[in-house]
Amino acid sequence: MVAGMVTAGASSLRPVRATADPGRRVVVLGGGVAGLTAAHELAERGFDVTLYERRALGGKARSIPVPGSGRDGRPDLPGEHGFRFFPGFYKHIPDTMRRIPFPGNANGVWDNLVAAPEARFSRRGTDDTVLPMGRAGKLWTSPDDFRQTVGSVVATSMRMPMDDAGYFANRLLVYCTSCDDRRFGEWEKVAWRDFVGARGRSTEFRILLSRTLTTLLVAAKDDQASTRTIGNMGEQFLGNPLEIADDGPLDRVLDGPTSEAWIDPWVRHLRGLGVRFQTGEVRGLTVRDKRIATARIADGSGAESEVDADYFVLAVPTEVARTLWTPEILALRPELAGMANLVVDWMTGIQFYLRRPAMIARGHTAYVDSPWSLTSIAQNQFWARTTLPGYGDGTVQDCLSVDVSDWNTPGPLFGKPAKECTHDEIAREVWAQLRAHLKGRAELRDEDLHSWFLDSGIAWDAARHRNTNADPLLINTAGSWASRPSVHGALENLFLAGDYVRTGVDLATMEGACEAARTAVNALLEVSGSNAERCKLFSLYRAVELEPMRQLDISRYASGQPNIFDVPV
Repeated sequence: MVAGMVTAGASSLRPVRATADPGRRVVVLGGGVAGLTAAHELAERGFDVTLYERRALGGKARSIPVPGSGRDGRPDLPGEHGFRFFPGFYKHIPDTMRRIPFPGNANGVWDNLVAAPEARFSRRGTDDTVLPMGRAGKLWTSPDDFRQTVGSVVATSMRMPMDDAGYFANRLLVYCTSCDDRRFGEWEKVAWRDFVGARGRSTEFRILLSRTLTTLLVAAKDDQASTRTIGNMGEQFLGNPLEIADDGPLDRVLDGPTSEAWIDPWVRHLRGLGVRFQTGEVRGLTVRDKRIATARIADGSGAESEVDADYFVLAVPTEVARTLWTPEILALRPELAGMANLVVDWMTGIQFYLRRPAMIARGHTAYVDSPWSLTSIAQNQFWARTTLPGYGDGTVQDCLSVDVSDWNTPGPLFGKPAKECTHDEIAREVWAQLRAHLKGRAELRDEDLHSWFLDSGIAWDAARHRNTNADPLLINTAGSWASRPSVHGALENLFLAGDYVRTGVDLATMEGACEAARTAVNALLEVSGSNAERCKLFSLYRAVELEPMRQLDISRYASGQPNIFDVPV
């Protein structure tokens, strides 16, 4: 847990409105999950909020209508940046969802979450593995029990030799019994592949437990991803099947297109709270007397204007934020210069609209040895409120939503990485990789393909013969924590709310964006002198059964000794 983090109490009451300086004006720059969260929390506390978004509210989380696809009064087919995934260990996003009213739902938008009961792991040339995603497993009571339980689950579910599975279970035990000082001082600086010793293990081990865990989870290569980040996520997934201190089942999705089920109701609710939304892109920040005096905003036509406020919440992505750091800003917050070291990469979606339901899995499918590290989910089976025949021309029965996590490896069809393929080539390559994995099992037929839609953030640059991406993803590379800033610093009225700031979840996700925004609002409340209730912040799961070993590890790390379980097995 991040030092100084305030954790949630038992209260479920909504925050009271601020009584200290209730007329303070706040400008929120960016309308993705972080910006909307900040606006939500501030508006509930009586602040006067104006939010500027350059393109579309919801950011990477929004739905994207497929232009011109609607017929006979039907709305356009819904596209997405990528499919939505709400693990049970998410707590900040679900807490926000419960506070967004939705007609007929007692718990607001949160009631639009539905469990995906299974996941499929598909590989070419061998049988697929289908895993149940419901409540399962048993609570371990000792380190030996941990190794045996986790090793057995890995060996059975992944069809992996027990020696490999047992070795991996022990590496997880090493991480889960490591104290915070070791996690930040040692494991943060080690790549996941090196931590799990992938080079010396079987091909199955390297593909499933090293490459797949990193590429599919965070679009990173296993020789770059921080062990602390991947280890934290592994720790959450270990506890989630038991649903210990979690919000719900391991795998949840929405019961309709994201904007209909979540983003649009959220925006309506924020308007009702008094939030004003403006189209605009931040181009610069002006400093005066150790404060941000104005933000330079460009409207849709490119015309610029100066906007002033008492407080500014910067909720734009990493690659945008670091372009704003002028010498004047860096003189006051020199640590922001470290953001130049942060790495972004691509993880983007494509949707295939089908004339018949895709009977692949009742949940997500990972194509674990696909060159482009593909994952997919058939959406219509979960969309109980508005099914796909209600969109487009009425003939679409399903949407196979696919995430492409590796844009740098050549594909077998065209021999080029996705970054160098035209949009049509990307669609044909992804379709071919899917069909190669599913052949003879849950086949995709060419005659069933109605159309496809690639995330509109991907743009083909004909002169350079490659794509650009308006929405890259922050990658938690080994050692990157040191380059990530806190939400607040020497600039008194500037608060950072992107998923690149230091958070407990420590991953570029909707959950990370929501947590960052709540942390930023809490800092703003302190600076403003507000007596409003602080935003809830939740801690990640840690097995209490392993706490004695974590306490022991404090002294071992301080004396230069390895973790007690960090020995050859």
